[in-house]
Amino acid sequence: MKIKWNAWHVLLLVSVAMSLFPLLWMVSTAFKQPEQIFDDYANPVPLPPSWDNYVHVLTGVPLLRFFFNSFVVAIVVTAFQLVSSVLAAYAFTQFRFWGRNFLFYLVVASMLIPVLVTMLPNYLLISDMGLLNTYTGLILPQLANGMGVFLLRQAFRSVPPGLLEAARVDGASDWQRLWGVVFPAVRPTVVALGILFFINVWNEYFWPLLVINDEGMLTVPLALQLFINAEGGSSWGPMMAVATLASLPPLLAFLFVKKHIMSSFLHTGVKG
Repeated sequence: MKIKWNAWHVLLLVSVAMSLFPLLWMVSTAFKQPEQIFDDYANPVPLPPSWDNYVHVLTGVPLLRFFFNSFVVAIVVTAFQLVSSVLAAYAFTQFRFWGRNFLFYLVVASMLIPVLVTMLPNYLLISDMGLLNTYTGLILPQLANGMGVFLLRQAFRSVPPGLLEAARVDGASDWQRLWGVVFPAVRPTVVALGILFFINVWNEYFWPLLVINDEGMLTVPLALQLFINAEGGSSWGPMMAVATLASLPPLLAFLFVKKHIMSSFLHTGVKG
């Protein structure tokens, strides 16, 4: 049994090492000079480390503008998706109306539709509305999220009915029960879901690629394309520097609330 467990541990360690090596290579390449990258590309240790790639991307392109664009879109979309998910989940758990289950199944079914299927209709709509190259065009098709409604509905169902009944007896309205009783009880789930929304929007590439062709409106993932195209796609150092900087906000956000994320998924999986 001990040998069996040791074999599993070795396999897991090898799998983790293989998963982390691309990240390590990305970070190390960002600190390498061009000759180091091509002469010893497999060596993860830059000798000596250099900040030239970071200086180049911070001074050569409006990287701060790209970060600002990504933050604006990610924060606004995250806020709208959270609010719409909270309101819809409360309606599905607290109100009794005809077709409630059918509508919920439609919401769940929307999670199964590939994003690429809806991109062309959304693009045509945004184009007809004259919203190309605008924050509104980036944000508008992403105001709701079926996964958020599903997960929050599961979390809302775990709130003790006695708390809501006591608030109802005290004369609290639905709005007061939602924000005064239900929301505090599921706040960790909402926070974790918000981080997942933020990471998903921050890393979005294909939708901004369709909507944006003005360099001043580029988001961070699209900014990588500038370095991929530069010098025939050989600017590995600046490219990895941008990739490293772009990965920091979602990584820090995940590390900040990782316990909430794991406990929320475990919690929502218990309740049917």
